[in-house]
Amino acid sequence: MPDTPAQPNEADIRLAQDMLFFAYRDFTNAADVILAELGLGRAHHRALHFIGRMPGMPVSDLLSILRITKQSLARVLNELVARDYVAQHQGRTDRRQRLLRLTPAGQALERRLFQRQRDRIAAAYAAEPQAVDGFRTIMRGIMDESARIYIDEAEHPSR
Repeated sequence: MPDTPAQPNEADIRLAQDMLFFAYRDFTNAADVILAELGLGRAHHRALHFIGRMPGMPVSDLLSILRITKQSLARVLNELVARDYVAQHQGRTDRRQRLLRLTPAGQALERRLFQRQRDRIAAAYAAEPQAVDGFRTIMRGIMDESARIYIDEAEHPSR
Protein backbone atom coordinates (compact mmCIF):
# COMPACT_ATOMS: atom_id res chain seq x y z
CA MET A 1 0.00 0.00 0.00
CA PRO A 2 1.51 3.37 -1.02
CA ASP A 3 2.28 5.87 1.68
CA THR A 4 -0.17 8.74 1.76
CA PRO A 5 0.94 11.96 3.38
CA ALA A 6 -0.87 12.86 6.56
CA GLN A 7 -3.23 15.79 6.35
CA PRO A 8 -1.75 18.80 8.08
CA ASN A 9 -3.35 19.59 11.40
CA GLU A 10 -4.41 23.07 12.48
CA ALA A 11 -1.10 23.70 14.27
CA ASP A 12 0.83 22.87 11.05
CA ILE A 13 -1.36 25.21 9.03
CA ARG A 14 -1.03 28.02 11.58
CA LEU A 15 2.76 27.57 11.54
CA ALA A 16 2.72 27.74 7.72
CA GLN A 17 0.64 30.90 7.94
CA ASP A 18 3.12 32.42 10.40
CA MET A 19 5.98 31.49 8.09
CA LEU A 20 4.25 33.04 5.07
CA PHE A 21 3.64 36.28 6.97
CA PHE A 22 7.26 36.49 8.17
CA ALA A 23 8.67 35.52 4.78
CA TYR A 24 6.52 38.18 3.09
CA ARG A 25 7.55 40.80 5.65
CA ASP A 26 11.26 40.11 5.25
CA PHE A 27 11.12 39.60 1.49
CA THR A 28 9.32 42.89 0.90
CA ASN A 29 11.49 44.76 3.42
CA ALA A 30 14.51 44.15 1.21
CA ALA A 31 12.91 46.40 -1.43
CA ASP A 32 10.98 48.67 0.96
CA VAL A 33 14.19 50.44 1.96
CA ILE A 34 14.85 51.53 -1.63
CA LEU A 35 11.19 52.39 -2.23
CA ALA A 36 11.06 54.55 0.91
CA GLU A 37 14.14 56.50 -0.22
CA LEU A 38 12.25 57.33 -3.42
CA GLY A 39 8.91 58.03 -1.77
CA LEU A 40 7.34 55.01 -3.47
CA GLY A 41 5.43 52.06 -2.05
CA ARG A 42 4.76 48.40 -2.63
CA ALA A 43 2.04 49.08 -5.20
CA HIS A 44 4.63 50.93 -7.30
CA HIS A 45 7.00 47.99 -6.92
CA ARG A 46 4.38 45.46 -7.99
CA ALA A 47 3.52 47.55 -11.05
CA LEU A 48 7.21 47.90 -11.98
CA HIS A 49 7.71 44.17 -11.54
CA PHE A 50 4.86 43.04 -13.77
CA ILE A 51 5.38 45.72 -16.42
CA GLY A 52 9.04 44.68 -16.53
CA ARG A 53 8.09 41.02 -16.87
CA MET A 54 5.62 41.72 -19.70
CA PRO A 55 6.68 44.80 -21.68
CA GLY A 56 3.81 46.16 -23.73
CA MET A 57 1.15 44.82 -21.38
CA PRO A 58 -2.23 46.55 -21.50
CA VAL A 59 -3.39 48.44 -18.43
CA SER A 60 -6.35 46.04 -18.24
CA ASP A 61 -3.98 43.08 -17.78
CA LEU A 62 -2.13 44.88 -15.00
CA LEU A 63 -5.46 45.60 -13.31
CA SER A 64 -6.34 41.90 -13.45
CA ILE A 65 -2.99 40.85 -12.00
CA LEU A 66 -2.86 43.40 -9.19
CA ARG A 67 -6.58 43.24 -8.36
CA ILE A 68 -6.76 46.87 -7.38
CA THR A 69 -9.24 49.52 -8.46
CA LYS A 70 -8.75 51.56 -11.60
CA GLN A 71 -8.46 54.62 -9.39
CA SER A 72 -5.67 53.09 -7.28
CA LEU A 73 -3.81 51.91 -10.35
CA ALA A 74 -4.20 55.31 -12.00
CA ARG A 75 -2.51 56.97 -9.01
CA VAL A 76 0.37 54.50 -9.15
CA LEU A 77 0.80 54.71 -12.93
CA ASN A 78 0.52 58.50 -13.01
CA GLU A 79 3.35 58.76 -10.51
CA LEU A 80 5.51 56.21 -12.31
CA VAL A 81 4.92 57.99 -15.63
CA ALA A 82 5.61 61.42 -14.10
CA ARG A 83 8.90 60.13 -12.68
CA ASP A 84 9.85 58.62 -16.05
CA TYR A 85 9.82 55.02 -14.84
CA VAL A 86 6.94 53.90 -17.09
CA ALA A 87 5.89 54.90 -20.60
CA GLN A 88 2.38 54.45 -22.01
CA HIS A 89 1.65 53.90 -25.69
CA GLN A 90 -1.54 53.48 -27.68
CA GLY A 91 -2.36 50.01 -28.93
CA ARG A 92 -1.82 49.49 -32.66
CA THR A 93 -5.15 47.83 -33.34
CA ASP A 94 -7.15 49.48 -30.58
CA ARG A 95 -6.07 53.06 -29.98
CA ARG A 96 -8.06 53.17 -26.73
CA GLN A 97 -5.76 50.54 -25.31
CA ARG A 98 -2.83 51.80 -23.21
CA LEU A 99 0.26 49.60 -23.40
CA LEU A 100 2.88 49.88 -20.67
CA ARG A 101 6.66 49.62 -20.80
CA LEU A 102 9.44 50.44 -18.41
CA THR A 103 11.66 53.33 -19.47
CA PRO A 104 15.44 52.92 -19.06
CA ALA A 105 15.11 54.56 -15.61
CA GLY A 106 12.27 52.17 -14.76
CA GLN A 107 14.32 49.19 -15.91
CA ALA A 108 17.21 50.31 -13.70
CA LEU A 109 14.95 50.75 -10.67
CA GLU A 110 13.16 47.44 -11.23
CA ARG A 111 16.56 45.72 -11.56
CA ARG A 112 17.80 47.32 -8.34
CA LEU A 113 14.68 46.17 -6.46
CA PHE A 114 14.94 42.69 -7.97
CA GLN A 115 18.57 42.34 -6.94
CA ARG A 116 17.71 43.06 -3.31
CA GLN A 117 15.04 40.37 -3.30
CA ARG A 118 16.93 37.94 -5.52
CA ASP A 119 19.56 37.49 -2.84
CA ARG A 120 16.98 36.24 -0.32
CA ILE A 121 15.47 33.76 -2.75
CA ALA A 122 18.86 32.56 -4.01
CA ALA A 123 20.06 31.96 -0.44
CA ALA A 124 16.90 30.00 0.40
CA TYR A 125 17.19 27.92 -2.78
CA ALA A 126 20.89 27.24 -2.10
CA ALA A 127 20.14 26.09 1.46
CA GLU A 128 17.70 23.40 0.27
CA PRO A 129 18.04 22.89 -3.50
CA GLN A 130 16.10 19.61 -3.34
CA ALA A 131 13.11 21.49 -1.85
CA VAL A 132 12.66 23.95 -4.73
CA ASP A 133 10.12 21.81 -6.59
CA GLY A 134 8.14 21.24 -3.38
CA PHE A 135 8.17 24.98 -2.67
CA ARG A 136 6.81 25.68 -6.14
CA THR A 137 4.12 23.04 -5.73
CA ILE A 138 2.98 24.54 -2.42
CA MET A 139 2.99 28.10 -3.77
CA ARG A 140 0.94 27.00 -6.80
CA GLY A 141 -1.50 25.31 -4.43
CA ILE A 142 -1.99 28.59 -2.55
CA MET A 143 -2.49 30.65 -5.73
CA ASP A 144 -5.78 30.87 -7.58
CA GLU A 145 -6.21 29.61 -11.14
CA SER A 146 -5.51 32.98 -12.78
CA ALA A 147 -2.16 33.22 -10.98
CA ARG A 148 -1.23 29.67 -12.01
CA ILE A 149 -2.05 30.53 -15.63
CA TYR A 150 0.17 33.63 -15.42
CA ILE A 151 3.02 31.56 -13.90
CA ASP A 152 2.68 28.88 -16.58
CA GLU A 153 2.87 31.53 -19.31
CA ALA A 154 5.84 33.28 -17.67
CA GLU A 155 7.66 29.96 -17.31
CA HIS A 156 6.87 28.78 -20.85
CA PRO A 157 6.14 31.89 -23.00
CA SER A 158 6.23 30.04 -26.33
CA ARG A 159 3.27 27.74 -25.53
